[in-house]
Amino acid sequence: MTGNIVGERFVLVSFGESHGKCVGCVIDGCPAGLELSESDVQKELDLRKPGQSIVASQRREEDRVEIMSGVFNGYTTGSPIMMLVLNADKDSRPYELLKNKPRPGHADLVALQKYGGFNDYRGGGRFSGRITVSYVMGGAVAKKLLSTLGIEIIAYSLEIGGVRASNFSVEMARENRYCNEVRAPEQKAAEEMKRKIVQARGEGDSLGGIVECVVLNCPAGLGEPVFDSLDSDLAKIALSIPAVKGIEFGSGFGAARMKGSENNDEYSIEGGKIVCKTNNSGGILGGISNGMPILFRVAFKPPASIAKRQQTVDLEKHEETEIIVPGRHDPTVVPRAVPVVEAVTALVLADHAIRSGFIPPVLGVRR
Repeated sequence: MTGNIVGERFVLVSFGESHGKCVGCVIDGCPAGLELSESDVQKELDLRKPGQSIVASQRREEDRVEIMSGVFNGYTTGSPIMMLVLNADKDSRPYELLKNKPRPGHADLVALQKYGGFNDYRGGGRFSGRITVSYVMGGAVAKKLLSTLGIEIIAYSLEIGGVRASNFSVEMARENRYCNEVRAPEQKAAEEMKRKIVQARGEGDSLGGIVECVVLNCPAGLGEPVFDSLDSDLAKIALSIPAVKGIEFGSGFGAARMKGSENNDEYSIEGGKIVCKTNNSGGILGGISNGMPILFRVAFKPPASIAKRQQTVDLEKHEETEIIVPGRHDPTVVPRAVPVVEAVTALVLADHAIRSGFIPPVLGVRR
């Protein structure tokens, strides 16, 4: 497989499979002198690990991170940082029964066709949401790096199963998103989202939804047009999260129904600084951050593994058959995707902050 590397100056190499021995990452290009510990990474991993509530998979993984290289005496050294998490609570037996019956909505069939049957099919292998552990580990380092610039990333479940949060501020989202099981920015929506998820799970079905992400205090000037523009890089990495099917910035697809006079962000001066009166651009113009909050939304499809009977084919017998997918699966991926969206956003911003000169190769001087 190729395509497991992202970034130019802050580079993430992702490795591992759902039911393999481990999942992990290598980060190359992290400046020396960043204070970093396993606890910094662990607190982010704890936000995405399974088995925490009824609205998530009941697979129970501790997701205990080990930093194997690149950190010495509590600081990054400038050399590659290698981190891994062992896969402990895995049950591959159902996948042995399914290996010749591709699951609808999964990558089982296309993976088999592309890799000639040598791919690891257990739990979806490399195509499982389990691989986002590596995204979150890399994102934890990127977040610490961005904190030196005062950049803050806030994601939350905007919509699940057609229930959409409303009447909330960024401050409310910051305070509330990790205070409820669905990671919603306000309580009324959180309760209704949970009810819908529980109902869908009881019916053997699943739900999709939308994660919204806001980046505060991002300086103007990040982005390398045209093919490495900030929004194109954010879109690419967001679409690399399993189950993501769409992304929009600012007014997004709504702009297609607006007039230019409605969608244009007019300029004004506040406190001696040029700002936009609105933020329909989502904080990015011409592929470059403009100093306004970066705002985008990511659409997730419903999880494909459901307990309803579905039609598929038997690859050995070459005939149509039916399937009910056994195992422990998320009724929706949206709540656990919130920290993943934050992580991949941090990876892109850290890379561009280094490329634009906002972050030096060495942070401070240690004697």
